[in-house]
This record gives sequence, structure tokens and C-alpha cells, in this order.
Amino acid sequence: MERVYGVDGVDGVWDLVVVGAGPAGSAAALRARQLDPGCRVLLVDQAAFPRDKACGDGIAAHARQELALLGLPDLLDDHRPTPRLAVTAPGGARVSAAVARPNHVVPRRVFDARLVEAARARGVEVRRHRVRTLTAHGGHIRLDGAISARVVVAADGANSAVRRLIGLPPSPDRHTAIAVRGYADVPPDDDVQVIVMQREAWPAYAWSFPVGDGTANIGYGLLLPRLREAGLPGREVLHGRLARLLPALLEHPPGEVRDLRAHHLPLSTGRPVPGAGRVLLAGDAASLINPLTGEGIYYALLSGRLAAEAALGSPGDPLRAYRRGLRRALGRHLRTTDALALAARSHGFIDAAIAVAARRTEVFDLLVDVGLGAGTVPPRLAAAVALRWLRDIT
Repeated sequence: MERVYGVDGVDGVWDLVVVGAGPAGSAAALRARQLDPGCRVLLVDQAAFPRDKACGDGIAAHARQELALLGLPDLLDDHRPTPRLAVTAPGGARVSAAVARPNHVVPRRVFDARLVEAARARGVEVRRHRVRTLTAHGGHIRLDGAISARVVVAADGANSAVRRLIGLPPSPDRHTAIAVRGYADVPPDDDVQVIVMQREAWPAYAWSFPVGDGTANIGYGLLLPRLREAGLPGREVLHGRLARLLPALLEHPPGEVRDLRAHHLPLSTGRPVPGAGRVLLAGDAASLINPLTGEGIYYALLSGRLAAEAALGSPGDPLRAYRRGLRRALGRHLRTTDALALAARSHGFIDAAIAVAARRTEVFDLLVDVGLGAGTVPPRLAAAVALRWLRDIT
């Protein structure tokens, strides 16, 4: 009989091994122990926490709702909410209003570390480990010949090694964005998230998201093919355009932008089958990034939770259960964002949407829900935007 070892040398098989300790992975680990406090869960990541992660740092109300479902309703209570959102369309139309439920901006160095510690406190084994091999052995999965699990959740990010190991290709370039992120000083009372869209290399936009401590997360992103069309080094394009856009983002003269880092965003328009056999993909590894906004933390928490529910509820066929759960939670929403991303290839469509949102609160709220949560677009509101769009182009 084959002898199976865990990383700590104890005989046995882990009920769940989670690869990647970002929001998706931590959510999976937390949910598993929440559902069954006696199950054996191992959470591995190649990095030590806390660690920086290039991201916009925005945590929408929808993500906080997921935190509450995971038993962490107070995780961000010491961070000031950002109650307002201002969006400028490529053609100059602008909307600025209070969001129905405030968002938060929390650096990933802080947010991710808190999730990992919450998982550890719930009884999850947390280890630093880099996964290099993965094989199926009967009713379990072997990682690096030393770790054995009934189910594996791969939450190891945009460049997921596990996704590659199970034979799924990376996100196609046409469905991948790239962004640069840094931090700049802002007035301590700045409480407005700002998005400025650009016609140059459309679709592209810059952002300023105030953390609440006198700094803001500043960034600029565009589709990967648009970056390559510039014919210049990526760093030169990203940093240069961000520098030019800073005056439009900040009402006061910007100081030095610190900690500039670039990152890829695999958009949900190119999402793959979310796993293979007993291996489930969650978060960025599953290409769950909103193609309209680049938001991914809500999707990460949600998909991690659903992956754990499938792993524990249907360990013999977790992928089928996981796909069913994703379809129920995000099916209509993802079809909506697929369609809107296609329409948004024309910046005039976005101009029309922002112009209508500036006049109608329910349209503004809807755009926030679609861009940051799991919202869909009712036909009557889609018609209102389409009519404005047609009027503008005739």
C-alpha cells in the first residue's frame, strides 16, 4: 500500500490543499474550516506574509459582504471608507456621486496578511512552499511528491503555475490587461475614488484610490496588445502615461510616486474551464478579473469560498459542483460583462453610459454594481444607454 505524507511528515491526506494565500486562497481555506472545523487544510504560498502585491487595493462593499460570510465582518473596520466615486469618460463626460455602499482601499500588504492570519487562527496549516509538480494518484492529488490532498484549490495568481501544470493555457493576450501601480501623497481628508478613462490606446484608464492615511493608490492600465502597439518599452509607456495623467487625477500638485510595480490582469472574457478533475482554479488563476474595471478581489473571495464548498461537499467530483456554484453566483453577471466589454470597444458607448449615469442615480448605482460586484443590466436601462449612444453618433 502506498504511504502518503504531509509536509510535516505526518501520515495522511489533507482534505484540502490551497496553493496561493491571496484573497482567493485564504477565502477557500477559511470557508473549509468554517464548514468543517475538523477538516485538515493546508495553505501554501511561495512568499512570506506580509508581502506587497501590485493591485488597485480597492475593496468594494460586495467584497466586504463576502468577508462577513466567511465570519470576518470586522476585518476592515479600522480603515476609513471611501464614500464617493468620480468617473470621467474618454470623451469627457463625468459623473461624481456617493456610492450606495461605501468602498474601502486597503493595501494588499495589510489585507492579505490579515486573511492569512485569520486562516491560521481558524486552524489552517500555513506553510511557505513553491509548487513545481502535480500528479493525480487515484482519489488524491500529489504535489511535489510530498503533499497529498483530496482536492486542490489553485489560487496562485495571474501567472498560475498550477493552471499550467493541469494543461490549461495562460490568458490570451487579447484578454489580458497590464497596469502599473504606485502610491502618492494626498490630503488626509481625500475620500473620493477617481477614475479617468483615456481615448489614447482605448480601452485604458488611470485611477487614484485614497487609502485614508494621507496616501493614495495611483495607477494606469490598458490592454496588453495596446501596450505592444506603442512600440516602446513597457515601463516607458506605463510610467510615462501615468505621469502625464497625474494632474487629471489629483487636485493638488502630486509629489513623488513611490513603489511603482506592474502587474497582469487576466480578464474574465478569456476565462478557461475553472479546473480539471480534483483541481479547482479560483481568483486570478481562473481569469476572474472584471473586464470593465479590473476589479478582482470580490471575484477572488467569492470563487475561493465556492471552491471550498465544492471541495468539501463533493470531494469525488468537485469540479462539477464548483462550476455549478460559479454559474449560479456569476453566470448572468459574466454574460453581462462579456457583452459590455464587447460594446465598450467603442469609447462612445462608455461616453453614453457615463452621461446617462450623471443624470440618473439608478444608472450610476447599476454601473457600480456591474463593475464592482455581480450586477446585471435590465433591458430598459440598456436601452437608455443605447439611445444616448445612437444620438451621439448621428
